[in-house]
Amino acid sequence: MTGSDDFYIGYVARMARALATFVRRRVVAVLLLLAAAAVVVAAAGGPLGNGTFEYGVTRTFEGNIIESPYPMLAVARAGNAGPEWTYYLLAGQGKHGAGPDVAGLDGQTVRLAGTLIQRDASSMIEVAGRPARVGDGAAAPDSLADLGLVTLTGEIVDGKCHLGVMVPGEGATHRACAVRCISGGVPALFVAHDSAGQSFRLLLVDRQLQPVGRRVLDVVAEPLRISGRAYRRGDLLYLAADPSTYERLP
Repeated sequence: MTGSDDFYIGYVARMARALATFVRRRVVAVLLLLAAAAVVVAAAGGPLGNGTFEYGVTRTFEGNIIESPYPMLAVARAGNAGPEWTYYLLAGQGKHGAGPDVAGLDGQTVRLAGTLIQRDASSMIEVAGRPARVGDGAAAPDSLADLGLVTLTGEIVDGKCHLGVMVPGEGATHRACAVRCISGGVPALFVAHDSAGQSFRLLLVDRQLQPVGRRVLDVVAEPLRISGRAYRRGDLLYLAADPSTYERLP
């Protein structure tokens, strides 16, 4: 016992000097430990990506509707001698695809209102209701270019969240949300990685170039190897393979 000054007395305004020093040191140590833990957790989680969602901002777009395999809007790029197109994937409100919104408008020129979602060179519009038809469509957008057979590793994500609504929108922690989005018709993307560690995104379709939809729900957000045929339409890449041939990786 070092004296009565070392006792803690609850109703006294000031803590004893020795006890105050002890508590202060322990509090500082705990705060430093928490700060270090936060840095370690953040580093382990990796980069969040640079996706954006212009929540609350409604823009007007005009272009040609493509219904299949996934709804998209082809917008002619200004200032080019010939038609060149920017392709915006389309999604509905919430965890729904845009199929019902654009049904019957394939090949038509429309004006639509929506919110822009963007990540790197990939863009999507969350449509706000059915687009208004304004014409029969000008020149046909680019056809699919066959890039040949490929084997890629990566994971399946839902396009809407991954491109910006819920960055990073991938990994096991996002699986349940991605499953609901893909179930609702949101385009399924395959995020693959090359030997340099760069990632790129491909629209997942089957061998008949149709949406994979619910057939991939059991392997969403899991490490996969997919062998199939790659296609390109403008800046969009497609990966065509039967979902039954996807290989789970350890």
